[in-house]
Amino acid sequence: MFFMAPPRFFQFTLSLLLMIFSLAASPGVFAAEELVVYSARKEHLIKPVLDHYTKKTGVKIKLLTDKAASLLVRLKTEGVNTPADLLITVDVGNLWQAVEQDVLLQINSEVLKENVPHHLRDPKGRWFGLSIRARTIVYNTEKVQTADLSTYEALGEAIWKGRLCLRTSKKVYNQSLVAMMIAELGTEKTEQVIKSWVNNLAAPVFSSDTKVLEAIAAGQCDVGIINTYYYGRLMRKKPSLPLALFWPNQKGRGVHVNISGAGVTKHSKKQKAASAFLEWLSSKAAQNLFADGNMEYPVNPKVKTASEVAAWGRFKQDESNLAKAGELQKEAIRLMDRVGYK
Repeated sequence: MFFMAPPRFFQFTLSLLLMIFSLAASPGVFAAEELVVYSARKEHLIKPVLDHYTKKTGVKIKLLTDKAASLLVRLKTEGVNTPADLLITVDVGNLWQAVEQDVLLQINSEVLKENVPHHLRDPKGRWFGLSIRARTIVYNTEKVQTADLSTYEALGEAIWKGRLCLRTSKKVYNQSLVAMMIAELGTEKTEQVIKSWVNNLAAPVFSSDTKVLEAIAAGQCDVGIINTYYYGRLMRKKPSLPLALFWPNQKGRGVHVNISGAGVTKHSKKQKAASAFLEWLSSKAAQNLFADGNMEYPVNPKVKTASEVAAWGRFKQDESNLAKAGELQKEAIRLMDRVGYK
């Protein structure tokens, strides 16, 4: 016996098939199921954030971690064949290098413009800050009065002769600090300041901020310049150390800040999904996840700083656009070489 299906059945089946084919043909629908992230931020800091996004959205994220320089070489070498959709790195100097290597996509996102203050993002939309780290003065509380502290520049004064410790100039954190000083003070004045720092050193430069902190706590020197999260990590382990932070230049330009940040890769095959992920990273939902794990400050001004970090005190930050740190990086390196800052 021949059975004829009702017309509505054929109509429903046809509609269903058309919808499936339409979805399959639409760019990014299934493509967004996995993103590839290249990250210079350490895996234990970034992976919990990525896992949270996967749990929230179902988008899987493949993570590759390495040093910033190695990732940039990899992206440049891979070119249009790169699997990477997003680059996450630390310090604006590294983000600037990514721009110079032409591996980041220019994107126009109102969400990112609202969530990330103007001085913490690329003016052309190629990178965006995701967390803030302040590079500030640290001092030995048993040997220094806060009344004696004022500015970065003042660390070159006679009172600090043989009392200053610094990390090597080879680290991008110090290169960015000096570059921003050049932007504010000019090359000649900055060179005088950095030379005066070198003349005041109590010991040869150290390889890390942690070693600077330990030297100050041990009495080898009395003051230094460090990223705030190194202070937080050490004090969490050894809260009795005679160390405290001081916020310099509060009557002037403010404290030098830097960022961990990210950009969508120029040759990403999933640019829309990658941009959506970057927007989420700047949102209230993600900012504490991103910043708190490394004792940093959220970049989004609507998000509260973790209480442990907020306890260090409020400060005025330098609001000059950080792109200057990249633009003047080479000049800063040459300047430090000239004055013998190793």
